[in-house]
Amino acid sequence: MTARIINFDMDGTIANLYGVEGWLDDLINSNVRPYAIAKPLVNLSALARQINKMQKLGYIFNIISWTSKSGTAEYNKAVAETKLKWLAKHLPSVKWDNIFIVPYGTPKHEISRGILFDDEIGNRTAWGVGAYDVDNILGVLKAVA
Repeated sequence: MTARIINFDMDGTIANLYGVEGWLDDLINSNVRPYAIAKPLVNLSALARQINKMQKLGYIFNIISWTSKSGTAEYNKAVAETKLKWLAKHLPSVKWDNIFIVPYGTPKHEISRGILFDDEIGNRTAWGVGAYDVDNILGVLKAVA
């Protein structure tokens, strides 16, 4: 049944955090701006339609995303709130089954099972079978369904 669980990273996977000019300086200075203004990395309308279709078939969809690497508790709370707002703004029709916004470096394979879409090779390697990069998210979802 774990193959019916689909997990998405956010930064670098569905949100182009690293494409925001000055993103690293902002994070160092505890500014949530990059998280708020990151552009989508995938056609979100098509993604939302596919997620909604698959949820009707019984698939579970989760977000597993990290807070800032060196953020304070207060800053990381603001990061989590900003990520939730980003999801609500960009994927309003998706009712996520779970949204896990966890401290940076938390092993994602300890949070969920199933399929993981993540831009970081270390996360995909630790996840093992069922981990995918971001190159063909919609294609993989359609093949799984």
